[in-house]
Amino acid sequence: MKRSEINSIMAEADEMIRRHGFVLPPFAFWTPEEFERNKSHAQNVIDARCGWDITDYGEGRYDELGLFLFTLRNGRLTDLQRGGGMCYAEKLLISKQDQLSPMHTHVIKAEDIINRGGATLVVELFGSNDNGQFAEDRGGTVYCDGIRREFAAGEKLKLAPGESVTLMPGDWHAFWGEGGDVLIGEVSTVNDDETDNIFREPIGRFANVEEDVAPTHLLVSDYQTWMR
Repeated sequence: MKRSEINSIMAEADEMIRRHGFVLPPFAFWTPEEFERNKSHAQNVIDARCGWDITDYGEGRYDELGLFLFTLRNGRLTDLQRGGGMCYAEKLLISKQDQLSPMHTHVIKAEDIINRGGATLVVELFGSNDNGQFAEDRGGTVYCDGIRREFAAGEKLKLAPGESVTLMPGDWHAFWGEGGDVLIGEVSTVNDDETDNIFREPIGRFANVEEDVAPTHLLVSDYQTWMR
């Protein structure tokens, strides 16, 4: 993805988020230079990889295959492993109309996927086999707004604004906006986007960035190179 495209997506996402009554935290709007000056105070943000995350999954077709994310807060895997402390994470996502977030599952993370506003959110579901691998012929059980629901393999849940689904590790899922763009909330256990996303197809998690202009704000995938 070109950096100029990423900058534009950030501006559009901020406008949509505000339109639905949410405001991103102050560090979201730091320039790269401000982030550098504040990095000693923002080490927790950097280590937890909170912030802007825009991906085309390395395929170069963002409007068809992509996702906007902003990680608001993220806990510590060590706390989760010992069973106490900051064991949770929260994100805002935007799925554009017919923009696919591809079939994947998680090994550790359980998550609530919430339609925070906009159009309909479609979530396609499959179960897993005994090894946690994608099973084309298996359904399973999820909870929609706390209500137990059995799903058949390949069933497409349609979530209106305010509705949600709880997904457990091993629940394979893909999602997209239907009829327009959707603002999504994600509340989950500790999030590790580098190792805990298992995709059905061999794709990447992060975008390859072409630096055609300077970044307006840093992506979480920029931290390693900008915050040496």
